[in-house]
Amino acid sequence: MKITSYTGGFTQTNGYLVETPAGNFLIDAPEGIADWIQEKGVRVDDVLLTHQHYDHVMDAAALGAMGARLHAFALYSQELTLESAARAWGMPISVDPYAIDSLLDLSQPLRLAALEISMAHVPGHATDSVTFYVPAEGVVFSGDTVFAGSIGRTDLPGGSTQQLLDGIARHLLILPPATRVLSGHGPATTIGREVDSNPYLA
Repeated sequence: MKITSYTGGFTQTNGYLVETPAGNFLIDAPEGIADWIQEKGVRVDDVLLTHQHYDHVMDAAALGAMGARLHAFALYSQELTLESAARAWGMPISVDPYAIDSLLDLSQPLRLAALEISMAHVPGHATDSVTFYVPAEGVVFSGDTVFAGSIGRTDLPGGSTQQLLDGIARHLLILPPATRVLSGHGPATTIGREVDSNPYLA
C-alpha cells in the first residue's frame, strides 16, 4: 500500500491517495485534489469521507463526475457541509452538490482494494466524523478528530468537546502506539506520540 498526501484549499486540508495493486482510493476530497489526480494519471474508484465539512468535500462533486464512488456516514446536506451555518455567519461558502453512493456500515470492517478497514464514529468535531484504520498497514486516517498536538475544534454546529474526547479515548488511543495518524490538517504523528505529549489528551 502506497499513501501520498495532498494539501489544498484555504484551510490547507489534507487528502490522501491510497494505491494498492487491487485498486486506488482517496481519503477526503479537498479543493484541487481532482485536478491533482488527473495530473498524476491515476484512476480512483472510491472516495472515503471522514466527514462532510466544506473543506473536506470541495472536490467531491468533481470526483463523482470522474466516476469515483463516494462513501460517507450520512447523506449530503448543507448542514453537514456547514454551508447553512456559513450563510448566517456572512461567509460565502459554496460546495457543488454531490451524491453519496454508499452509506458506511460501521458494524463491520470495510473491504476495499483488498484491504480491511476498521471504522469508528467519532463525533464532537462533526456529527458525521468517521476514522478509518488499516490494521495491516498500521495507519489510521483520523480526519479532524485528533491532530499532531491538538484535537478538532468543537465550536461548530453539533460540536462537543467531551463527546470528541470520549470518542478519541474509546476508538483511537486504544490503537498500538506505533500506529501512524494521518489527519485532516497538519503533519503526521503516531498514537504513542499523542498519548505522551498531546495536551488535550492528558
